[in-house]
This record gives sequence, structure tokens and C-alpha cells, in this order.
Amino acid sequence: MPYFESATDRTRLHFVDYGPSDGPVVVFVAGSYFGTEMWEYQMLPLAAEGFRCVGFDRRGHGRSEDVWDGFDLDTLAGDLGALLDHLDLREVTLVGHSFGTVEAVRYLTLRGTERVARAVLVGGIAPGPARSADHPQGLDPELIHSFNETFRQDRAKFFADGADAFFARHLPGPQVSDAYVAHMVDRCHGATARAATALGEILPSLNLVPELVKIDCPVLVVHGSADASAPLALTGRRAAALVPGAELHVYEDAGHGLFATHAGRLNDDLRAFVLGRA
Repeated sequence: MPYFESATDRTRLHFVDYGPSDGPVVVFVAGSYFGTEMWEYQMLPLAAEGFRCVGFDRRGHGRSEDVWDGFDLDTLAGDLGALLDHLDLREVTLVGHSFGTVEAVRYLTLRGTERVARAVLVGGIAPGPARSADHPQGLDPELIHSFNETFRQDRAKFFADGADAFFARHLPGPQVSDAYVAHMVDRCHGATARAATALGEILPSLNLVPELVKIDCPVLVVHGSADASAPLALTGRRAAALVPGAELHVYEDAGHGLFATHAGRLNDDLRAFVLGRA
């Protein structure tokens, strides 16, 4: 089973590397709670078509090491950088989902585009949902603190209660099965209590506006109009407006879990973007 070590504290992190070694490189960064399994509907078909698809389990997630420290944003982005260095990946397309978009943006801030050619923000929480000087319409940070406390008290209930909204199951359009929903709820518990709560603690003060405006590679923003976890107006639409030249694709009636419900459409967008046909 392949592993690499973080550059900061030698945390042991699990990764997968699918497809031919000489194919266009796409590196997937999962959202909160999930490991690489969340990308199965992207990584498997794209790898079969000749793309090199790489992903890893964030520290405290999936098959990576359970640790107490290292959940600050610089260290998390550094873990992503350690993966790219370990495999010596070049001309990478970074694809982040939800919290993974934050790590992708911070990686570009810290390391630039020496290894990364373009980025895709899927259902992203970047630049951050909280109210700030840059975002007076955002959520009250105290509301996010309250949400985090509810999460800490009963993560299992949070995951179970939020599953239908996550996949926008109340709306028309592509749907996933009850069995798949149950599977993904179970996979959320692959994140340790420490890792899951530590990521939430970043959100009340998260503000990536100064970083997004400095990104100097092509960026595609993909977001669902019915995303309850990262509302379009607070996150995706703002990110697309902030990044110079970014392209925004809004999937009507899609929720946060569009990587599954709208997998075919997302894959079409990824192929076109990676190959320069977007």
C-alpha cells in the first residue's frame, strides 16, 4: 500500500496513483471527512482513458496516520505539496472539493505554479463563508462556532441528518441510491474526531480573498445551485469573481455531492479543462 511522509512532521499519508505514468496528471484533494474513495466516479474512468489520477487521504482521514497536530492550513497544504514532490509531478491539474479547495488555494499561495498548471474548485468553501471585512454578507462567525459545537456533540447524527441535503435529494435531477448514501455516511467516520473537528475550527476566520486574487493559472469553478454545505453565493460565485480569468460552471439543482450525482457532467468538464478545450 503506497505511503509518503509529510515534510513537516513525518506524518505517514496514504495515496493512490491510477492510470499511465505518462498521462495528463490530475491530483484530487478530497473534502472534509472523506478520503480518496469520494473520487471513484472521476478517478476510475479518467484513469482508464489515459489520465494519471492521483489522490491522497488527508492526515487523520482514511488510511493516513491519526495525529494530533498539523491541522493548520499551511501544514495541510504542505502535505499536498509533499505528495507532488514525492511523485515529482509536473503540469498538474489540481482538483479540490469543499475543504480541499482551501488546501489547493493555499498550496498555490505557498508554492506557486512550478508544478501546477491549472486548478478546479468543485463545491468549494473557498474563499470562506464567514463574515469579514472582505465579505460583509457572510455568515456570522458565532453561528459557525455554534455549528461546530453541535457537530462535536454528535457527529453521527450530523452526518446522517445532513445526507439528503448533501446530495440535494429533494430536488429533480440525477440521484444516487439509498445504499450509496449510507456508504458515504459511513465513510465520513473514516475521519477521526480530532481531524474532523480541527477542520471545522478553521472556518470562522477563513478568508482567502487576498490569495484568490493572486492566482495566476487557469481556474475552473464548478458549483451546484442547491449546495447547502457551501452556498453558491457565499463561496463558488465569489471565488470565480475573485480569481483573474476564472470560469464558473453552475450545475442547476446540484448539491454538495455533485461529484456523485453529476459525475458524468463533471468528468466532461474535467476532460475539457485538462486538455485545454474548456
